[in-house]
Amino acid sequence: MGTQLDPMKDDLPLMANTSYMLVKHYVLDLDVDFKSKVIEGSIVLFFETGSQYRKTSSAGKESCQSQFDETCKMRASEPCHIPMISMSTCSSKTEYNDFAVSGEEEEATSDENSNHSNNEQASGISSSKDCCDIENHGNKDFLLVLDCCDLSVLKVEEVDVAAVSGIEKFTRSAKLTGVSKELENLRNQIVHELVTLPADHWKEQLSYFTHCSQAPGCGELLFSTGTWSLEIRKSGIQTPADFPHAIRIWYKTKPEGRSVTWTTDQSGRPCVYTMGSPINNRALFPCQEPPIALSTWQASVRTAAGFVVLMSGENSAKPVQLREDIFSWYYYVSMPMPASTFTIAVGCWQEVRQKSFKQTAAIETNIECSLPSSQTDFRWHEEICGHVEYPCRFQNPDARLQAVIPYRVFAPWCLMESCEEYLLQLIPQCLSAAYATLGTHPFSRLDVLIVPSNFSSLGMA
Repeated sequence: MGTQLDPMKDDLPLMANTSYMLVKHYVLDLDVDFKSKVIEGSIVLFFETGSQYRKTSSAGKESCQSQFDETCKMRASEPCHIPMISMSTCSSKTEYNDFAVSGEEEEATSDENSNHSNNEQASGISSSKDCCDIENHGNKDFLLVLDCCDLSVLKVEEVDVAAVSGIEKFTRSAKLTGVSKELENLRNQIVHELVTLPADHWKEQLSYFTHCSQAPGCGELLFSTGTWSLEIRKSGIQTPADFPHAIRIWYKTKPEGRSVTWTTDQSGRPCVYTMGSPINNRALFPCQEPPIALSTWQASVRTAAGFVVLMSGENSAKPVQLREDIFSWYYYVSMPMPASTFTIAVGCWQEVRQKSFKQTAAIETNIECSLPSSQTDFRWHEEICGHVEYPCRFQNPDARLQAVIPYRVFAPWCLMESCEEYLLQLIPQCLSAAYATLGTHPFSRLDVLIVPSNFSSLGMA
């Protein structure tokens, strides 16, 4: 498949095999370097076995079990050909909203983005269609395929979530015998218990995701990059159920990557932000793009002093100083959403503040109180949501009556006065009008950023 797409004719290819492995949560740990125009770091993906594999495997589970057992016995006696790498934590741990987040760095290994078919041939990895054929799993390794483009992938490794302190609560029912396969199953069982925690345990879940993402690696995985995909396999693993359900990918973006724009703001200061077009976030991090792929995420982003990091998170992040000239920003979401909705903007933005806070409060209060009582009563009788379980604001009585959600406005220095004079007056009115027309705001807050005029797409606005 060619690298160039005709936006008038072509759709983005959906390469990820989500029917076999489905990402439930991303943990990003990134550094933004304006000198090299590169975003570098790691991403940890937590998976659940896909629905199609579960349906297929349940039918043939008994007939395949003996084959699995024999394969595992043979594998246990084979020498390991994958080097074990000890990861070193380079940046200090810092508390963010009661969750410890640390950055890790690893010496990069070179990797060239090559042609999909040639790369398969060179590495011995066959096509994803063949490797995902469950009926042939006894003969071929399972291949995990992620949507990816314009990225330099440096290393992929399995994450030893069983090494996390306090994770025992997820392993009480498991029995370890010292066999390597038992330990692999234990790690996958931990991830399963973690991603299936009830929605009202989301804070606990987020904390465990954080600690698991910081766990050491327990073996590198084989990978191959194509034009539109990242393909990962573990030698000797034939099924999605046995494939590691927590993996860490070390990578770099490319300055010419089509998911972010490196430019200057209206004041002439450097900035970078997601474009949302033409390839969504595939050149920002490896992900899954098919419609079924809804996930939560959390991200720690470090950048030089003087820069502000804005993201589509649920919390209003505040910078934490790591070193004299480096600050870190932490965001998260608890609502499962497509990876394409992940947004980031880094620049020398200034927060626009109202001169008279009393005046602002009066405006918002009047708007909230101006809703007709019939509309207010209607909010309490909305139908029960039919989406996947998550901490939904539609089920929160306070949120259902909130006409104006908390908001912030950011702009380059030269536009501060204009934004204060005109924009701040409009936002609460717009939020109230949206509430009166559409009902409860699905998100808990809003950040408005004035981007440069070369913003190429409204798809990620």
